[in-house]
Amino acid sequence: MKLVYLITLAGVATIAYGKPAQYTDKWDNINVDQILESQRLLRGYVDCLLDRGRCTPDGKALKETLPDALEHECSKCTAKQKSGSDKVVRFLVNKQPALWKELGVKYDPNNIYQQRYKDQIESVKEKA
Repeated sequence: MKLVYLITLAGVATIAYGKPAQYTDKWDNINVDQILESQRLLRGYVDCLLDRGRCTPDGKALKETLPDALEHECSKCTAKQKSGSDKVVRFLVNKQPALWKELGVKYDPNNIYQQRYKDQIESVKEKA
């Protein structure tokens, strides 16, 4: 009986407290530079995010987390995740604007996040 009570209590606590305060740091050591430097790897992640290709476990996790991270300004991101996302945005805005636009169409069709992060996006653009 005590076991049933503990399981029920754990279930109620999980429902009541919802998502963790921070995303898992399981993927914090992914080499973002390696992905950005490889057209094949980058295309794999983008195709996953855009539902055009298979997803690796890392790609699937990113795809599941991205909408929440955008909505809540990466408030649950670890410091490494924030740094990595800044690097990815800087790269896409400056080096792969077509991919940046495609991702925007999928994840920001109403231009909400483009407006919310306008100053940050403008600040990463390289001046010609």
